[in-house]
Amino acid sequence: MDFDTRVMQGFAAALLALASMPARAQAFNDAKSALVDYAKADLAPHEACDALGKFKSSDIAKIDAASIPADASAPAHCRVTGLLSPEIAFEVSLPAKWNGRFYMIGNGGLAGESLTDPGRVSQRNQALQLGFAFAQTNTGHEAAKEPGGTFAMSNPEKATDYAWRAVHLTAVTAKAITKEYYGKAVARAYWNSCSNGGRQGMLEAERFPEDFDGIVANAPWLNQTGFTVGEIWNQQALTQDALKSAPITPAKLAMVAGKVMAKCDAIDGLKDGLIDDPRKCDFNPVRDVPACAADNDESTCLTPAQADAIEKVYSGAVSNGKPFFPGYMPGSEAVMGLFGGGTGSGWLNVIVAAQPADFNLADNIIRYLVHKPPRPDYNYKTFNFDRDIPMLDDWSKQADAKNPDLAKFRRHGGKLIMTHGWADTILQPMASVDYYEQASAKNGPGTKDFFRLFMVPGMAHCSGGVGPDLHDPVTAVIDWVEKGKAPDSMIAKRVVNNQVVRTRPLCPYPQVARYSGQGSIDDAANFRCVAP
Repeated sequence: MDFDTRVMQGFAAALLALASMPARAQAFNDAKSALVDYAKADLAPHEACDALGKFKSSDIAKIDAASIPADASAPAHCRVTGLLSPEIAFEVSLPAKWNGRFYMIGNGGLAGESLTDPGRVSQRNQALQLGFAFAQTNTGHEAAKEPGGTFAMSNPEKATDYAWRAVHLTAVTAKAITKEYYGKAVARAYWNSCSNGGRQGMLEAERFPEDFDGIVANAPWLNQTGFTVGEIWNQQALTQDALKSAPITPAKLAMVAGKVMAKCDAIDGLKDGLIDDPRKCDFNPVRDVPACAADNDESTCLTPAQADAIEKVYSGAVSNGKPFFPGYMPGSEAVMGLFGGGTGSGWLNVIVAAQPADFNLADNIIRYLVHKPPRPDYNYKTFNFDRDIPMLDDWSKQADAKNPDLAKFRRHGGKLIMTHGWADTILQPMASVDYYEQASAKNGPGTKDFFRLFMVPGMAHCSGGVGPDLHDPVTAVIDWVEKGKAPDSMIAKRVVNNQVVRTRPLCPYPQVARYSGQGSIDDAANFRCVAP
């Protein structure tokens, strides 16, 4: 078995899971209220569904159309599928009664998901139930056949399609097909997705500002190359020789999580099992966790190497003596539902594991997308943080959503909601905070008139975690676009065993939710958004 085959087999399962899970962004969690007050056009088709099978454009290599009868999960609709050159699979699903709006979702990880993935079908059906024209793409490759970044080996153009081209081309094509079917142009277009899908949405705002009127970017992978450097940094720290005989165990992570919560839970004035703003948590594992005595590796202490590695995960990558990319926040190591299943520290399987999902993703990026031609044999251990960062510059220009100048999107009338969980262990929360602050500086005091960031205490990647995580940014962005109602807060719910056990307001950054001093701390009505 050659090296590349071993790499693909070793990474495939984790990468496929990471690719699909984050794509399931939060949408219409309060579906009964979504669009209730809006004037629905309920437009009927202008032509037969079959006729769309003959729709032509210079980019369409293949197209089919089929009428899908109504069932319990979705109303009757016309499903159009096909390929945009060279291999971009796309779908446009058009309901029999259209509300005049267009809705598109993105992709997780390195994309390549099947358009019939159950999670994607669920999102499509929900959009159709509400009358939206729906679109999606696999970005130009099939992960089941070309896992991870290996798609770049068969055709370099696929890297560009994944980076940005497939989403833009699908949006333009899908809106044209929608117009053909109903005989009327799309009135409003919306994007909603998480993780890599959040990156895709932000690139649309930055590079193609007329594609969408409202964009929801949840936990966006804004800086794909910075993330890659950060995960190589973590992996080098976590695989140092001193940790081979005394690795960081789940028990030690749970112990550290307890120390973090004990020190920082109440810094916002309320002891509620949530760290409201982890930036205020002055926690250092070298200082604040008992050091193991020589030849002792009990779960109640940390060896010097363990404490050093954990601190490096918190602090983030350093280059030439200066911070290069942020780390993960205190509180993200808390015991929660894990990526991949089970319960334990939020770092397990993702940051700390034999093959952590975060590093596997970064390793594929640097092997197959950063290096041109791809270098499947590249060894991350040789990466030098003071010397090698410029090797990522070319891919950064393709894939990173780091341009804070959103003037064209603003002039288009676009509205943008970004969310990020403070306890995210897949994408570093400070990347979103840093971007928003840069955008505020670039776009001026009026930034909040078209762009708002909501940081979510205790939320993991896109959802989950230890805090109230379920919220509805899609309805919020539609209200903003169509009613001029800016989101001054969003209500988040924590659901356990199908019961709502806590609600909290999510506040537009930099505001935070503060307890009024009266009533239950589990009721959002007893909190208000205030300046920090």
